[in-house]
Amino acid sequence: MDTLTLTTMTNLITSTAASMTLAEFQSSLLWALIIGAILAFLLGFGMGANDVSNAFGTSVGSKAVGLKTAYCMATVFETLGAVLVGYNVSDTMRKLVVDIDLYKGEPKTLLLGQVAVLAGASAWLFIATFAKLPVSTTHSVVGATLGFSIVMKGFNGIEWPKVAEIAASWVISPALSGLISSVLYVIVDHLVLRRPNPVQAGFRVLPIFYFVCLAFNTFAVSYQGSKIIGLASIPLWLAFTLAIVVGLLSALIFHFIARPFLMKWINKDDESRNIPKAYTNDACSDSITCSDVSIELGESSPNEKQPRPSMDSRIGRGTNKVVPFQSNAKNHEITPEEEKQIQEFKLHPRGFVAWLFPVRDRTEDAKTLKLFGSIQVFTACFAGFAHGANDVSNAVAPLAAIWSIYHDMNVEQKGETPIYVLLFGVFAIVVGLWILGHRVIRTVGEDMSEIHPASGFCIEFGAAVTALCASKVGLPISTTHCLVGSVVSVGTVKSGEGIDWKLFRNVALSWIVTLPVSGVISALIMLLMKLTINMN
Repeated sequence: MDTLTLTTMTNLITSTAASMTLAEFQSSLLWALIIGAILAFLLGFGMGANDVSNAFGTSVGSKAVGLKTAYCMATVFETLGAVLVGYNVSDTMRKLVVDIDLYKGEPKTLLLGQVAVLAGASAWLFIATFAKLPVSTTHSVVGATLGFSIVMKGFNGIEWPKVAEIAASWVISPALSGLISSVLYVIVDHLVLRRPNPVQAGFRVLPIFYFVCLAFNTFAVSYQGSKIIGLASIPLWLAFTLAIVVGLLSALIFHFIARPFLMKWINKDDESRNIPKAYTNDACSDSITCSDVSIELGESSPNEKQPRPSMDSRIGRGTNKVVPFQSNAKNHEITPEEEKQIQEFKLHPRGFVAWLFPVRDRTEDAKTLKLFGSIQVFTACFAGFAHGANDVSNAVAPLAAIWSIYHDMNVEQKGETPIYVLLFGVFAIVVGLWILGHRVIRTVGEDMSEIHPASGFCIEFGAAVTALCASKVGLPISTTHCLVGSVVSVGTVKSGEGIDWKLFRNVALSWIVTLPVSGVISALIMLLMKLTINMN
């Protein structure tokens, strides 16, 4: 009798799904597929206006690239990141936040749940964008997924370990990204910015940075790469070899081909006024520095009141006059000799800290920053690629689930995310970026901290490395959190007082409320559909 009762209950649960043909199922839910596609476009639009803006905000804020140039780069590299790497995160978002086995026999319920997810996440993104707050699309989708599932199944089936991993990333991703970016900025300061001739030092170390960036990016793409284009089967040794080869080629190209053009570009203003190439002249030696050449010239500039000096010469932007470095102390000037004493290596703690970190009120050499602007253009593309790899997949994951269930009438979603679904998501993101992206770009790139090309390079590289590593293991962290963490960390190391902590507090609070707010909106929409639509 018990066996008969159990069999009867099982048949009742699955009878509707079993009796409905695929054609009938698709006919009854065509409206949901259409609405889901519209909501997915809105989610992608909101993501482009908010999330993608974070990836390129630092490059625009440092003036390394213009706004339209950033939009064009985002269009290309967001697409490449989504197609080449993004499948891992898409699978995580579709299948591992909530146990889909609970919905076996209920494909219609799960499909409509994904519609609620898209509605909840997109609504919160639009709210945050108009408030100029950089929030996480990733966590918006996670919160909305939890919201619809709690309405339908209570707290059963929620993969709390995975949710805990995502919640932990609120702290881990900005902290890790900030640590990488800060360490890199300290290295840049020691190797380039504090040197007597920072431009010449920059030309020596930039090939190394190009090698690391290209090698890491190549390895991320090739090792356990996209199944869509057949990269998943590449062995570790081959991926590593490809990364080294590409990195070496990029370093050699920069050193032997790009270097002369960059020298000419950096000295373009000086050539127009017949000023000798003091900085990039390889004849400059340790005993006769380029600043000595500038002293002999003894020329002045209309910009003398707002100089941007280097470590020794303190030469202003577009000028050739040597000006003393100004400290924060009233009526006192720090001479190059005094600053050199401040940054001499000492064993006691205060002396070591003073040597390790940059002089906080130092103004960097303009030509050095212009040189770093060239590599920041590349790291901006790197950051866009990492963002596409991690976050674009989050936007299309609910739509991919809707399409998979609609196509097969099966909740297991065994197929990979179709490439046309990824491209649809990228298209929506690009439209949102071009129309509303400027709102959040200002928050990240200008309002939170002052960013110049050297610090912007470190910020973008640290955030991109963190995001790509997370993508490879399938952890849907937030690129937004990574970038903001790097901006705050590098800004603290660079200036100490250059962070708008009130703005950062508001941004951090928006991160905390993202998951519950998107979850509540999704839950309300799912509850409304549950009350008005037959779920069987």
